[in-house]
Amino acid sequence: MIKTSFNADWLVGSKPGLFGEWVTDKKPHKLVTLSYDAMWANERLKDGRGTIACYPEGEYEYKKSFFVPEEYRNKRVTFEFEGVYNQAMVYINGDFAGQHPYGYSNFYIKADRFLKYGQKNEISVIANNYKDSRWYSGAGIYRNTKMIIGNLAHVALDGVKITTPEVSADRAVVKVKTVIENEGLSTLTVQLLTEIIGADGTVVASDLVPVTTFAGELSTIRQSMLVKAPKLWNVDEPNLYTCRTTVTSDDEVDQELTTFGIRTLTLDTDQGLCINGKVVKLRGACIHHDNGVIGAATIDRAEERRVEILKESGFNALRSAHHPISKALLDACDRIGMLVMDESFDMWSSVKTDYDYAMSFPVWWEKDVQAMVDKDFNHPSVIMYSIGNEIPEAGSSIGSIWGRKISEKIHTLDPTRFTTNSVSFLLTVIKDLPNMMGVESETRHASDNSEAAGINTTMNNLGDALAAIIDGEICTERTAESFAYVDIAGYNYAESRYLKDIERFPNRIIVGSETFPNKINVNWNFVKEHGQIIGDFTWTGWDYLGEAGIGRVHYDIEGPTHLIQSTYPWISGWCGDIDIIGNRRPVSYYREIVFGLRKAPYIAVQRPEHYSKEVTLSDWSWSDSVSSWSWTGYENKPIKVEVYSDAEEVELLINGRTIGKTDMSEKQDFIAEFDTVYESGEIIAVAYVGGQEVGRMSIHSAKGDVILKAAADRTEINASDSDLAFVMISLEDDQGNLYNTADRKVKLMIEGPGHIQGFGSANPVTEENFFNEEYTTFDGKALAVVRPTGAGTIILTVAAEGCIPQSVRINAV
Repeated sequence: MIKTSFNADWLVGSKPGLFGEWVTDKKPHKLVTLSYDAMWANERLKDGRGTIACYPEGEYEYKKSFFVPEEYRNKRVTFEFEGVYNQAMVYINGDFAGQHPYGYSNFYIKADRFLKYGQKNEISVIANNYKDSRWYSGAGIYRNTKMIIGNLAHVALDGVKITTPEVSADRAVVKVKTVIENEGLSTLTVQLLTEIIGADGTVVASDLVPVTTFAGELSTIRQSMLVKAPKLWNVDEPNLYTCRTTVTSDDEVDQELTTFGIRTLTLDTDQGLCINGKVVKLRGACIHHDNGVIGAATIDRAEERRVEILKESGFNALRSAHHPISKALLDACDRIGMLVMDESFDMWSSVKTDYDYAMSFPVWWEKDVQAMVDKDFNHPSVIMYSIGNEIPEAGSSIGSIWGRKISEKIHTLDPTRFTTNSVSFLLTVIKDLPNMMGVESETRHASDNSEAAGINTTMNNLGDALAAIIDGEICTERTAESFAYVDIAGYNYAESRYLKDIERFPNRIIVGSETFPNKINVNWNFVKEHGQIIGDFTWTGWDYLGEAGIGRVHYDIEGPTHLIQSTYPWISGWCGDIDIIGNRRPVSYYREIVFGLRKAPYIAVQRPEHYSKEVTLSDWSWSDSVSSWSWTGYENKPIKVEVYSDAEEVELLINGRTIGKTDMSEKQDFIAEFDTVYESGEIIAVAYVGGQEVGRMSIHSAKGDVILKAAADRTEINASDSDLAFVMISLEDDQGNLYNTADRKVKLMIEGPGHIQGFGSANPVTEENFFNEEYTTFDGKALAVVRPTGAGTIILTVAAEGCIPQSVRINAV
């Protein structure tokens, strides 16, 4: 089958109502290239919902004209949509062609019966989002589309499934299951050639068989081939193979290419998770699906860049929170070496927001599970499926029937991987909180507001009482059945149960499926020391739009606060190790040290303007710190410096003078804090073990003129709709030291075959838009995302007040 991008030349606008009125606004349709997030293109609302970053919700129409050649009459035409948010309705030439309610599932539309051959055709997609998400969802066709052309006898959609049941150092058995579909009118005998191709292009195994197929039927063929001296896939050496499937009938050839890896997975309570016989501890990150300044648009390079940065930061596993992950991100995980927990749903039959997927779940869940498994099956990066996130029904016996059905459905479709259930113990007893805790006003308030404020707020407000509730026997009883039907018990914010539960349930294998960022030092010890605990997934690896201010640092709050999410102009969660433009925050380096991957100390400086204020942190907060020693205007004023290290002793020096030393041998949090006075110059942290220096870090103050810098992640990109160039803009001095206190508005100008896909900063509190060509830096940085529109040289010019403009040349080939 020939698969080509169907992303170009779509028109996007507000959906016309039943009688022709405009539902949301009267803007004309805009010509776009998919993937395109229609929600992102709107002005935010001052009275909007902070959970979705205050963006307006609405209904959108995507439409496209395309020519269908006469020869396609003897072919089969299918359209693939990798994700449409939400409630997709598809029409071809005005006629209803199909639908898909779930915004995160891959689906296909068979088009033949609706097509007009030898002339122009039109396809339109209607999508809407309205009170159906707990985070920024985006809207419309935000993932890729493809047009698939096949012969009458062809490999069925998702029709190649590859397993590697026997693997050793010198040989591997590769089993390939191929489904051939005969959509002709007569019985056909075809030749099926299956070839296994190594990374260097060499065919390392092949098998040719004849296959006779009846008209209108599917035929399944199973082949087994031996690969000698296989190159195994793992996170450190992500070796990949290609399976080339060729179906030949008379003079017609249909071909499919499938990438896969050879590896084994095992799981037991002694060693935990093993890949190719070696123990792997999951250094995990939860991630939402948006891509920051380009919204929810899932463009391949944006997904790849995220995986690259997350791996460079020390993570080796991702949890898709809380939805099936994109194909582009899976491809990147395969190539780069990143493990995946793919999560199916955020809800089952109980709604979390007014009109969410729970309204479709009872009818559609099997189709969406099938779509997820079909998408994931050949990806070596995928090691487990999560059947749901913080599902309220997980605490009831009737709800467990749903969970068992989902888990068994997955095991039937894919017996080679594991299942988990990301359970909130608190949610299983949320209605019982007042009785469990008596009538204490704080607990009563937390429980009464749980539906309005969300489970996250309830957890935060319970404070120290949370662990006591989670550890209770009622939670043990409520979750027993839910954990019995999955391979791995997913604990959301329940590390207080770890040691007790590995004693209570000696056959239970546990993963910290969602954890607080400030508890990684404790959690990682549990993971290292116990085989039954296989990993930790922090909330969150990459900052995201929506759930605004969940990681916000509050200052001088008067009176009690019960809500952790913030209102306009807050836009992001501000709780990620990586900010929304791809820069590592201090917590990321802290985590790298806790993981044992960094020996040099790390310096983070708390913002001096808040030095004397009372600080209130949420459970998802990190200190309000920046790795900078450029604090113009705060000379000779008090300042607090944090140094992260796993050494025995840490020394802090400013301009060559020792400010202090801290004995780290008895500290379990890897953090030394120094109160000092700011003076321009150089700050140095030195780490010692046994009295010997083992690492140091230094930062210089920026001085002199503010210089505008612009650097593209790559200066040569593909002239395709799947590629992007990410241009990081920064304010520095002539030595490359960051001016984090000299923020100013930056303006972009672009020439050549490209356009600005998005532009913005990591500022979690802003009234600016990502679709404008002007934006203010934050902590001295901003990001411009350039998308090619054709081959040639793209010139991006960046200008700012008081700075010499800078230009970046990007070659699209």
